[in-house]
Amino acid sequence: MKHVRHFAPSLFLNLVHVCLAQANYAPYFFDNGASSTNGNMALLSLSEDTPVGTHVYTLNGTDPEGDPVTYGMTYETGSRSYFAIDTNFGNVTLIEELDREKEDEIEVIVSISDGLSTVAEKVRILVTDANDESPEFINTPYIVQVPENTPSGRSIFKIEAADKDTGSGGSITYFLQNIRTNKFTIDRHSGVLRIKTGITLDYEKSRTHFVTVVAKDGGGKLRGDNKVFSATTTVTINVEDVQDTPPMFIGTPYYGYVYEDTLADSEVLTVIALDGDRGKPNNIHYCLVNGSEGSFEINNMTGAISVIKNPSKLKKEVYELKIQASEISLDGDVTAYAFATVTIRVVDLNNHPPTFYGENEPQNRFELTMYEHPPEGEILRGLKITVNDSDQGANAKFNLRLVGPGGIFRVVPQTVLNEAQVTIIVENSAAIDYEKFQLLTFKLLAIEVNTPEKFSSTADIVIRLLDTNDNVPKFSSDYYIARIPENSPGGSNVVAVTATDPDSGLWGEVKYSIYGTGADLFLIHPSTGIIYTQPWATLDAEVTAKYNFYVKAEDTDGKYSLAEVFITVLDVNDHSPEFNKNIQEKTMIIGSPVKIEAIDQDAEEPNNIVDYSIMQADPANVFDIDQSTGEIKLKSYIRSLDIIHNITKNKDCIWSVVVQAKDRGSPSFSTTAVLKIDITEETLHKGPMAAFLMQTKDNPMKALGVLAGVMGIMVVITIMISTAMFWRNKRSNKIMPVRRIIKKRQIQQPRMVRMEWLKFKWSSNPAEKFAIEDDTQSLQNENSNNNIQVPSLPPTAPALPPPPVLAPKINTTEWRVTTVSGSLSPKFINKPGKKRGLNSTHNALVSELKQKFEKRNIASSNPHI
Repeated sequence: MKHVRHFAPSLFLNLVHVCLAQANYAPYFFDNGASSTNGNMALLSLSEDTPVGTHVYTLNGTDPEGDPVTYGMTYETGSRSYFAIDTNFGNVTLIEELDREKEDEIEVIVSISDGLSTVAEKVRILVTDANDESPEFINTPYIVQVPENTPSGRSIFKIEAADKDTGSGGSITYFLQNIRTNKFTIDRHSGVLRIKTGITLDYEKSRTHFVTVVAKDGGGKLRGDNKVFSATTTVTINVEDVQDTPPMFIGTPYYGYVYEDTLADSEVLTVIALDGDRGKPNNIHYCLVNGSEGSFEINNMTGAISVIKNPSKLKKEVYELKIQASEISLDGDVTAYAFATVTIRVVDLNNHPPTFYGENEPQNRFELTMYEHPPEGEILRGLKITVNDSDQGANAKFNLRLVGPGGIFRVVPQTVLNEAQVTIIVENSAAIDYEKFQLLTFKLLAIEVNTPEKFSSTADIVIRLLDTNDNVPKFSSDYYIARIPENSPGGSNVVAVTATDPDSGLWGEVKYSIYGTGADLFLIHPSTGIIYTQPWATLDAEVTAKYNFYVKAEDTDGKYSLAEVFITVLDVNDHSPEFNKNIQEKTMIIGSPVKIEAIDQDAEEPNNIVDYSIMQADPANVFDIDQSTGEIKLKSYIRSLDIIHNITKNKDCIWSVVVQAKDRGSPSFSTTAVLKIDITEETLHKGPMAAFLMQTKDNPMKALGVLAGVMGIMVVITIMISTAMFWRNKRSNKIMPVRRIIKKRQIQQPRMVRMEWLKFKWSSNPAEKFAIEDDTQSLQNENSNNNIQVPSLPPTAPALPPPPVLAPKINTTEWRVTTVSGSLSPKFINKPGKKRGLNSTHNALVSELKQKFEKRNIASSNPHI
C-alpha cells in the first residue's frame, strides 16, 4: 500500500501530460486573397522590374493555442533563391533580380511553425511583365537582290523583329529613316519593304541602296516610368541588271588599212562592242551587213575584220563596212543590236610616216583653252586630232604617246592601225591647277611599231588653263598676338593680318573684316588687313587688359577663312600713388608702429608697387619708415616719452611727418601726405573706461555722443522715479509727514576725456603749451589717458569734461594743441562744486600723475643742450 501511494501521483501527472500533448493544434496561414500583401503568398504577382531589396510581402499566420510562430521559406532543388524572409516577423524581401522572359513563375515553399508543429505550403508567385526588352531583328543581316525592272509599289522583302515583352511593350511598328530621300517604303505593322510608288530602279545609275529600318515597341512601364525601346538595322538592296540596254561599240569611228603587200586573210582591225547591261552581259555576235563586196569578212565571236582577197584585186580604194553587233541571250535569241561603220583604206608600201590632221589639213600644233580641274575621265573635245599613216598593213601600225608632265592626261588609242581619231582624256584633275600651271605643253608622238624605218611624227599640244574660284583665302597664321600700350592714341596700328587667295582676278582679292565681343574698340582696313584702334577709342589696362576677336578673310564669291586675334594692352605708368587723405592723424603708442598706405591704380608691376619714405620730419632722427609697407615707428632707442623730451624741445609730443609714396614705374610718379603723429605711452591702468578713452582719443565726437547718451538716460530715469513717487503719494490714504527727508546718493563724476579737437585755432607758435585756469581744473596725463576723477559738478547741469594738459600754467584760461595747420582751442569756465570722496584707485592715479607733473616742471626749467 505504501508503494501504491507513492506511485499514484506520478502516474496521474503523466496522464495529464499526455492529454495536454494531444490537445496541441498546428499553426496555419491567413488566406487573405491574391490582392493582399500579407497572408500565405498564394497567387502573389510581382513585376519583373521590382528593385532588389524591396519588401514584397509579409507572411502572416497564427497558432490556435496563441503560441508564438516563426516563418520559413525554401525552394526546390536547383531553383534560384529569389527571396529572403524574416523568420520572426514574416517580412519577405526580394534578393535576386526578376526576369519574366527567363522565368515567369516562381514556386516557393512557405512554412509556419509554433515550435512543435510545422505547416508548409507550396505557393506559386507570378512574375508580371515590364517593358525592359528592346526589339530584336531576326535573321540579320538583310541583303536583298532586286531586279532593276521591278515595278514601283511591289514588295521586295519582309523584315521581322521580335520583342520578348508582352502587351504594348511587345508590339512592334516599323519605319524608315530619311524617308524623304529614300526610294523605299515599309508597312509599319507587317514590316514589308516596298519600292515607292512612282520610283524605278536603274542598275546603270545606282547598283546598291542602303536602307535603315527602325523597329519600335509600343512602350510600357519600367520602374515607374513609361519607356519606349527601339532597334535599327540596315538592309542592303542590290539592284540586279536586266537586259534593257542595247550593245555599244567601243573606240568608234573605226578606220582600217589594207596595204598593197597585205596577204589575203590578214586581219585589218577589230571592232569591239559591249552589252550595255554590265551586270549580266549577254554574248555579242558580229556580222557584216553590207559594203564588203566580197572582199572582207568578220569573225562572229571576236569582231576581227579580215581582208579575203589579195590587195591587188581590190577594186576600190576605200571600203565602208556596216557592222552589226547583236546580243544573244542564253536561249539563243537576239535581244538587241547596234550598228557601226568601219572605213578601210587600201594603201601602198611603207613610204609615209604617221601624220596628224586637224579638221581639214595636216597640222602639227593643236591648242585648247579650258578651265582648271575638269572632271577625271572627261574627254578634251576641243581637240580635233586625227592621225594617219598612208602606208598599208603593218607599215601603218604605230603607237601614240604623250610626252610631258606625267599622270595628267592619257591618249586613246595607244596603238593605231592606219588611221584613228585621237582622244585625250583627263586622268588627274587635281594636277590641272591654274595656280601651278597657266600653260600645259605636251608632245603627241606617233611612232611606227613593226617597221625598220620607225617613222614617227610629233604634234604640239598646248592647253591654256582658265582660272576658277577653287581656293579659299588662307591666313598666314591661325592666330595673331599683338601688344599695344594703353596710352596709344585713337587710330593707332595694332597688328597686320595677312591672308592670300591664289585665285586670279577678282577671285583672288581678299576683303578683311572683324567681329566678336572684343572687337568694339578696333577696326580693320578691308584691303590691307591692318588692325587699328577706333579714332575715339581709349585703352585702359586697368579696366580691360585683354581683347580677343576673330578676323575674317573673304573673297568675292563668299569663300572665307577665320583667324583669331589676341591683343594685350600694355600697362603704362599713368597713375600716381594716392593716399586716402592728404592730411592724416595717427596716435602712436611707444613700441607700436602706425601705418600709412597709398594705392597705385596701375595694372601691372612695377608700375603699381609703392615705396615709402619720410621726406621731412622735425626732428629727423625720431622716426623710421618701412619702405614696402609704410609702417612708421620710433627709432629703436626711443622707449619712453622722456627720451623724446631729451631729443626735442617740443613737449606736446605731436609731430607732423611728410611721407612720400613713390611708384617704381618709368617715369616714376610720387605723392606726399602729412601725417600728424600723437606720441603717447601705454596706459598704466587698465579698465573699460581707459580702453574707451584710448579708442575715442582720435574721435572726440564719439566721446561726446556717449556722454550725452548717458546723461539723457539718467534724466529719463530721474523723471520716471519722481513721477512714480508722486502718484504713489497722491493715491495713499495715509497721513504723510509735512516734510520728507530724502538722502541723495553721492553721484560720481563721469570720467573726463581729452577734447583737443573741439575747436580749431591757427597758431603761429608750435611750442605753445596747454593752459588751465587753476591746478584743480585738470591734471597732467603723460600717457594720453584721461581716465582720472575730478570733483563732480552740481547734478542739475553737468559740464563738459575739462581737457588734460602737458604742463601746469596759471597765466591763462585757454589751451591749444599745436599742429602743422593750426591749433585747437576749446575754452572752459571753472565752476565751483562740492568735493566728494574718490575711491582708492582714482586717488592712486591722481597721485601718480601729480608726481609726473612735478618731474615735468623740473625738466622744463632745465633746457637740454
